[in-house]
Amino acid sequence: MQPAVYILSNKKNGTLYIGVTSNLPKRIYEHKNGFVESFSSKYHLKKLVYFELHNTMEEAIKREKRLKKWKREWKVALIEEKNAEWIDLYECIL
Repeated sequence: MQPAVYILSNKKNGTLYIGVTSNLPKRIYEHKNGFVESFSSKYHLKKLVYFELHNTMEEAIKREKRLKKWKREWKVALIEEKNAEWIDLYECIL
């Protein structure tokens, strides 16, 4: 599968969760169905609002770490650049 970095939220301008995976559809399915016991389940973060694909897992992990250090306003701008309405992009990745 292709490595990916993704951002989940519960609503527009809501709580954000940044993750990395080698199988984006499977991972988002797990978040949506409560199979992931983590920050995302605690705050009901089930909407895929942003994702980017990478060539290697190493690249994806580096990008995830960089994004996690960003200011919130930069993360929101990144999401809104591609997904201004904060729609759930899950159907786009199936």
